[in-house]
Amino acid sequence: MDIAEHPKRWPGLPVFVLALALVAVVGAMAAVDAGGEYLALERPAWAPPQWLFGPAWTVLYVMIALSGWLAWSARGLTPALGVYALQLVLNAAWTPLFFGAHLYGVAFAEIVLLWGTILATVVLFRPISRPAAWLLVPYAMWVTYAGALNLAVWLMN
Repeated sequence: MDIAEHPKRWPGLPVFVLALALVAVVGAMAAVDAGGEYLALERPAWAPPQWLFGPAWTVLYVMIALSGWLAWSARGLTPALGVYALQLVLNAAWTPLFFGAHLYGVAFAEIVLLWGTILATVVLFRPISRPAAWLLVPYAMWVTYAGALNLAVWLMN
C-alpha cells in the first residue's frame, strides 16, 4: 500500500509519536539521575559511553513510531498491534526497574520478555508491512546489546 494514496492515514502518525513520547517520558521520570547511577555501576569494558543512550533511543523511538504507524496504515488495528503495544509497555517498564528500583535481575528478566515481544512484532509485521518490520530490526539489535549489558551489570554489581 502506498501511504500517499491514503491521506486519511496521515492523522494517525501523531498518535504513534505520542505513544512513544509517553514511553520516553516514563523512562525519563524513572531515571532522573540515571547518568550518575550508570557511571557509578561496575560495567564491562564494552559498555557504551553514557552520552550514547539519549541519541540512540531518540532514533529508535522515531523508528518504532513509524513502524507502528506503517503497520496500522496498511491494515488498521490487528492483533499484531496488540503485540506492538505490549512491547511498548515492557519498554516503559525497564527503566523504572533498573534505575528506579535497582532490581537488575528483575530488569534482566523483563528485558528478555521485551526482546521476545520485539521479535514477535517483527514477525507479525512482516506480512503486513515489510518496512514496518525492518524498522524494528535496529531496535531488536539494540535491546539484544542492552540485555547483555543488563546481565553483565547485574552479575558485576
